[in-house]
Amino acid sequence: MNSPTSQPEDFDIVVVGAGISGIGAVRYITEAFPGKRVVVLEGRDNIGGTWDLFKYPGIRSDSDLHTFGYEFKPWKDRAAIAEAPKILSYLQETIDEFDLGRLIRLGHSVRKASWSSTDARWTLDVSTPDGDKQFTAKWIFAGTGYYRYDEGYTPHFEGCEDFDGDIIHPQHWPENYDYAGKKVVVIGSGATAITLIPSMLNHAGAAEHVTMLQRTPTYVVPWPKVDKLALRLTRWFGEQRGYAMTRFNNIWIDRSVVKSLRTFPRLGRAVIRRINKKSLPAGYDVDTHFNPPYNPWDQRVCLSPDGDFFDALSSNHASIVTDRIARFTETGIALESGKHLDADVIVTATGLNVRMLGGIDIEIDGVPTDLSQSVVYRGTLLSGIPNLAVAIGYTTSSWTLKIGILCRYFTKLVQHMDAFGYDSVIVEPDPDMETRPILDLSSGYAKRAHATMPKQGTGMWQMQMSYPADAKLLRGPLLDDALRFHSTKDDAATGAATTKAAARV
Repeated sequence: MNSPTSQPEDFDIVVVGAGISGIGAVRYITEAFPGKRVVVLEGRDNIGGTWDLFKYPGIRSDSDLHTFGYEFKPWKDRAAIAEAPKILSYLQETIDEFDLGRLIRLGHSVRKASWSSTDARWTLDVSTPDGDKQFTAKWIFAGTGYYRYDEGYTPHFEGCEDFDGDIIHPQHWPENYDYAGKKVVVIGSGATAITLIPSMLNHAGAAEHVTMLQRTPTYVVPWPKVDKLALRLTRWFGEQRGYAMTRFNNIWIDRSVVKSLRTFPRLGRAVIRRINKKSLPAGYDVDTHFNPPYNPWDQRVCLSPDGDFFDALSSNHASIVTDRIARFTETGIALESGKHLDADVIVTATGLNVRMLGGIDIEIDGVPTDLSQSVVYRGTLLSGIPNLAVAIGYTTSSWTLKIGILCRYFTKLVQHMDAFGYDSVIVEPDPDMETRPILDLSSGYAKRAHATMPKQGTGMWQMQMSYPADAKLLRGPLLDDALRFHSTKDDAATGAATTKAAARV
């Protein structure tokens, strides 16, 4: 990146990313600090993050929008599980309603962030449509998601160069791609595959046949697309109160289901098997195609809105094959069992490449920082890195649920620093604390990221996946011995004012 020549613009808080996390964060930040200088830097040319990036058929949420949406803005659409265009419209409405557009700069990709302890400032190197620029800021709030936007994960398949048809990763789906009348094989059994298969069959220009080729089965359960209770609560109590009640109800239902499945995995497996068997034609080989070797919620449980995935399998136009790939051929895929799947199109729904902070290079006083050596504190601050908050949502519940309580903690922390004249804070873990990966799932994308991701520990250093537990953690006492505050304005005063003294005030 060439050195910018213009004077850097200075801000109090830079929010990186204008997806669902970044948009939510800037709403909380501007509400708490109407006088602070705030900007949102978005590397892509549109807002929305995931919901603008993915273009594959049927792209939708895998959580209900009453919890996936923001607590401060009711979800008004009838469908509780919604497709990307509706989610994008909701995000744009949020921007317009709270006048956030003036703060968002599109096409501004942050490449590097350098912290100066002397100045208590970040310097951000940013690629923009007008060339390279620099921004300075007291704080960075990273709403960058957890995966690479420019590259999906595709393992090497022997013979892929021999295949005569198209090979497509869902993250790079060609706009208006025509698959009408074609035989399609979707490799993978996660949420993307569960979404794609019914979507490629349920409209004009549908595929001739879609086969889901899986190495390992996934838990899939049907789920109502329309939340009838939400509609009744809204009708009875009005939009705001009805939404709040629905949100509260769904949080606890979701948490109860997850906790029950993890506490009683054998019973959970039996219940899901019974649901699957009831949703499929008599004699369907449930024990081969819907019998994962792991317990429920060791990986995500996939939702099928109104059972559309099971309806597709009940037709003559979709099927599941549980097998391993030997190699690609000119006309499809040869399997280790000796069978062959004919295909005109192969979709590699094989996952994501996990990446923290959008790939931004971090330096502290000129020294590059290795994120894998950091430990996450209260799910948002990273040890060894001052004045940086990260938005990491849930993997077992709606992502956005955590963003709300996390942002409220962040704003309270900044308010405390303003009140006591601190201009930087850093967290320090116990060096003897036992740590483990931050993504505590057995999914392939989580395992591949273990070597590059921050760690989690115990207590305040544990990455909670429970909204009630997080609410207790983030709404509890603001200060503890892990926080170290500093001020460049009055070092003598800072030396006398310890964290504990501030807590007493």
